[in-house]
Amino acid sequence: MATDLQTILPELILAVYAMLALVGAVYTGKDNLTGPITWLTAGLMAVLALWIGTGSAGSTQAFGGMFLSDAYARFAKVAILIAGAAVLLSGQEAVARRGLGRFEYPLLIALATVGMMMMVSAGDLMSLYLGLELQSLALYVVAAMNRDSVKSTEAGMKYFVLGALSSGLLLYGASLTYGYAGTTLFSGIIGAATGGEISLGLLIGLVFVSAGLAFKISAVPFHMWTPDVYEGAPTPVTAFFATAPKLAAMGLFARVLFDAFGGAVGDWQQIISLMAILSMALGAVAAIGQTNIKRLMAYSSISHMGFALMGLSAGTALGVQAMLVYMAIYLTMNVGTFAFIMSMERDGKPVTEIASLNQFAKGEPLKALAMLVLLFSLAGVPPMVGFFGKLYVLQAAVDAGLTWLAIGGVIASVISAFYYLRIVYFMYFGQTEGQAQAPMSPAAWVALMGSAAIMVLGVVNLFGIETAAAQAAQALVN
Repeated sequence: MATDLQTILPELILAVYAMLALVGAVYTGKDNLTGPITWLTAGLMAVLALWIGTGSAGSTQAFGGMFLSDAYARFAKVAILIAGAAVLLSGQEAVARRGLGRFEYPLLIALATVGMMMMVSAGDLMSLYLGLELQSLALYVVAAMNRDSVKSTEAGMKYFVLGALSSGLLLYGASLTYGYAGTTLFSGIIGAATGGEISLGLLIGLVFVSAGLAFKISAVPFHMWTPDVYEGAPTPVTAFFATAPKLAAMGLFARVLFDAFGGAVGDWQQIISLMAILSMALGAVAAIGQTNIKRLMAYSSISHMGFALMGLSAGTALGVQAMLVYMAIYLTMNVGTFAFIMSMERDGKPVTEIASLNQFAKGEPLKALAMLVLLFSLAGVPPMVGFFGKLYVLQAAVDAGLTWLAIGGVIASVISAFYYLRIVYFMYFGQTEGQAQAPMSPAAWVALMGSAAIMVLGVVNLFGIETAAAQAAQALVN
């Protein structure tokens, strides 16, 4: 039992902190504590990320195999914690300015993060569901945090309905899997696949579990309402939705496919490939007509999830490594991009229309340049790091014999370049009216400039992410 608690200690510390801070804040000054609690939460997340990243190597199990701690889980947890801390700090001033400074916000984010850490370490269908629900319940609340806004309330409601539907599908698939495998442990389920074949019942279970998880990453055709949620939720909340939960869901997806159904790669490869090509295509085409930058980023995220799924569909260690590298780059790009979107305002009021960025580069040349670098990277323009992320997943797909999927990815990437470059066109060559300002807190400025710098400097060796992702992939696939 002591060893079990030691394995799950980072999650315990964050959960206990969130509960104690909730109780403490209720009995003291409440909302004037939002700032200090935000900094404290982000600081704790950063410390935990450092601890997990530099901690013991090797693989350990806890609670009879329900909780796994290996290189794969550690890689995902470090990325989730850093992204969570970065979004909290860069959005703190935007939260305060929009009158949303409630002390519950950073603590709900902390609880959602505990759920995400649980998700990537799940070794059992029960612990998988616990982590997933802890993350989802906290996120439903923060989506509807701005109670005075009809759009925010609608976003929370839609996100809740979507989440309930995905949970239902996931639970139905889990119950079928349990019925046919006789166990909920991933290590037991993988044993039910003999000679690369699984029974029809298990296959149906796999399809339902995959559908439930596909909702969480907004993969087509399970992407309904994602743009509405992105647009309606307060921008700092949208920034969080677009980063850490995406990595957690993708990490959990890979964990389930390889740890539980790794003996039947041929069966799930087709499902994942189809979702990948549909997500890339819809994300590339549907974003073209968007005038709201948050809706555009929603379609952008659907397209990027398609690229990450392409790496996953390869069904190899190289594919998992490519997916992890891609997701790490995607998180960095989105943290910077949303730090900018959160600061967009005109006459003290937030704006999200792309046209309001006309001639933005004239007034704010440095911020416009940083945004240009990030948009080029999102589009996959060389020599930005985003290009190498896409190259990685394309290479993994080709090596696995999925050349048609790689070709589809290249076409989608070329199409999606149009709407990223259109924002750059507005900033540098747009009409003179409709100017937006972007007053930024020091933390948001660092997030924007830092992520833009990483997109340029990371070309050298991706800051060692490549090696860490290779070790993580090896731990999962073996």
